[in-house]
Amino acid sequence: MKLVLLGPPGAGKGTQANVLSNKFGVVHISTGDILREAVKNDSETGLLAKTYMDKGDLVPDEIVLSLVAEKISKDDAKKGFILDGFPRNKNQAIELENRLKNLEMKLDMVLYFKTKESTSIERLTGRRICPKCGLNYHIKNRAPKKDNICDACGIGLIHRQDDKVKTIKNRLKIYKNQTQPLLKYYKNSGLLRDVPGDLDVDALFKKLKTLFENENLI
Repeated sequence: MKLVLLGPPGAGKGTQANVLSNKFGVVHISTGDILREAVKNDSETGLLAKTYMDKGDLVPDEIVLSLVAEKISKDDAKKGFILDGFPRNKNQAIELENRLKNLEMKLDMVLYFKTKESTSIERLTGRRICPKCGLNYHIKNRAPKKDNICDACGIGLIHRQDDKVKTIKNRLKIYKNQTQPLLKYYKNSGLLRDVPGDLDVDALFKKLKTLFENENLI
């Protein structure tokens, strides 16, 4: 199973990717996580990426491509992977296809999480992150046991800069202008499938499981 998940920020791609990864034993490759890890490590690539991320802008292709290619080429990705947050534009999609060919791989399906803007904003503004272990919480949908304290680490949660309303709206605008053309590209390739991103996690998983069964992916 080799999937790409597309959809606006806050569509639930990362959450669903984690569920699919655990259920089907494939690697979840999140470009957001990869980039934030690079930032946390104060690497040269991470510091450069941070200047874009803090403004809600897309990180340049050459930075993202090098990090994703490294992940895909590892042994644990050979039996399957889920790409979350990549590709973001047609050039990245073409380069991804070329890299996969070199590894004798190809995508099985591209899922587009159709999601209302209001849903995206509600989900992202309510998200809180543990700065130590990286666990995600939500003030409404997945609140910690103690207010603003990580259940696992016992330390204060943070509200990321790119989850503030102003930054989110910029991210959504960029998505609409630059990422949505990917839908046409993948539709023409026959890989695109629309799924309802406004659904909760369990309801969407049931729909995806049925889709995978119907298309013989599981």
